[in-house]
Amino acid sequence: MCIACMSTTSGLRPKLRRTMEPWELHAREAIRDSIAQYNHAGDRFFLEELAAAFCEDGVLEVAGRDPAVGRSAIITLLGGDPTKSADELREAAKAKNAATGERRIVRHNIANIRFESVTPTEARVSCYFTVLTQIGLDHYGRYRDVFVPVDTRWLIKHRRVTVDWRAEGATFASTFFKR
Repeated sequence: MCIACMSTTSGLRPKLRRTMEPWELHAREAIRDSIAQYNHAGDRFFLEELAAAFCEDGVLEVAGRDPAVGRSAIITLLGGDPTKSADELREAAKAKNAATGERRIVRHNIANIRFESVTPTEARVSCYFTVLTQIGLDHYGRYRDVFVPVDTRWLIKHRRVTVDWRAEGATFASTFFKR
């Protein structure tokens, strides 16, 4: 196999490699950064930071629930209060953990980011997520996203979340995600 062109020397496979322009490399890395921002912020319950990964009028659509349109609605959908500051939300989460005696642990792991299409004005991206909590493997599923450029960033215009499986006794997936 020819590594440079990703084809067999016999010519049986089409060439898969193409030249990427600098704007596309920037777009792909900016999209990966927004995906990471969403998940890191969500793991820490920093909902304002999570919502900032979306456009002002971005949509978070969770299978089985009404879509949330706009950053405030996204914060509300995820259990926050958009009228409270980020510090107030963090303190409320800490108080809830202290009251229940449990340490809330959430870790999203993202895999197989696939750029289905990338143009200078829009990118369609999908990936898998796996969520670990204090019970172990909690749930997993898929994100289907549309990203658009906003200033120097690429933000989520629309995200559809689908949970493919959840553990019995899942920490929050059993109540948040409807079947």
